[in-house]
Amino acid sequence: MVQDYHRYSPEDHGAWQILYDRQIKNLPGKAYPGYLQSLEAFLPEMNREEVADFRKIVPRLKEKNGWDIKVVKGLIPVEDFFCLLAEKRFCSSTWLRSRAQLDYLEEPDMFHDTFGHLPLLMDSTYAAFMEHFGKIGARYLDDPIAITALQRLYWFTIEFGLIRGNGKPHIYGAGILSSFGEVNHIYESDIEVIHFDLEKVIHNHFVNSEIQMRYYLIEDFEQLYASLTELEHILEEGLEMEVDIVR
Repeated sequence: MVQDYHRYSPEDHGAWQILYDRQIKNLPGKAYPGYLQSLEAFLPEMNREEVADFRKIVPRLKEKNGWDIKVVKGLIPVEDFFCLLAEKRFCSSTWLRSRAQLDYLEEPDMFHDTFGHLPLLMDSTYAAFMEHFGKIGARYLDDPIAITALQRLYWFTIEFGLIRGNGKPHIYGAGILSSFGEVNHIYESDIEVIHFDLEKVIHNHFVNSEIQMRYYLIEDFEQLYASLTELEHILEEGLEMEVDIVR
């Protein structure tokens, strides 16, 4: 599959501009500064004026840390997802939410995939974490417990992770960064922020249709990357827990 860029209408570009502009205004002081720097580094390839064009973005990703974009229709089997990450290929859909869907989606669209996920792939440590994460998943495809542990780690870090900065939690999870409501929820709601502990994370069940009330705080991306070595040791020794997924 490829991104058929010519199919995007003026309405699509207008929806992208609204999403981009309001996040750019809402994220300073809340988002991880390294994310904001990486987002700025994507200019002019990814900007407010038009829907992100993968033909422009991919060369920047490849040049920086060797990553590519794999176009998919939507959610894909976990087997494919892990194997693609292991090959440094990040999955992205090409459909964009409408103006009527600005604040709620049942599944991620390309704004989530591109604006939320891609900038941090410009960070070498984070990019290495994603690749190693994919390789572990590809190694344990036939182990439902391991896959559940990886899915929980993904959810509470890559999608909804917080990182310490300037005395308060900053956002680096794409599920928050790409959502106006989620960003404000972090700072306006009575949430629970827990220091990152891999054992707690992989035993923490989540429901992806419910708003998060518990978040895990890492010190830096080095800590996040190091957690994968700990996870490998746990999986090698044998992990016992309830499985979330149906395979």
